Amino acid sequence: MAALGSPLRTLRGLLRELRHTSGWAGRPYRDTPAYRHIIAAFRSNQVTSEKLCRAQQELHFQAATYLCLLRSVREHAALHQEYHGKGERSPEEVAGLVGFRLPQQPGGKG
Repeated sequence: MAALGSPLRTLRGLLRELRHTSGWAGRPYRDTPAYRHIIAAFRSNQVTSEKLCRAQQELHFQAATYLCLLRSVREHAALHQEYHGKGERSPEEVAGLVGFRLPQQPGGKG
């Protein structure tokens, strides 16, 4: 299994994705129930010097998985917005999308 990184990095990533999604709602992301839940869950599973918290490792894994889902959904929406539903494209535009140029026609046409 791949290393998860630090829990603080995962928390910051979750909050960043929450900012992206709540930007459409028109209200600050810190006023959302999701923000309060994420912060409360991370605070309740902090490791102290007196105990080893197995629940923290499980929470970190679930948070990292959820972060991956949120990023993937956002990136999918961006790709969908860019490439879907533009109707029929000209051959020049399609060639430009994949990084090619169409050959010039002989006789100066095109």
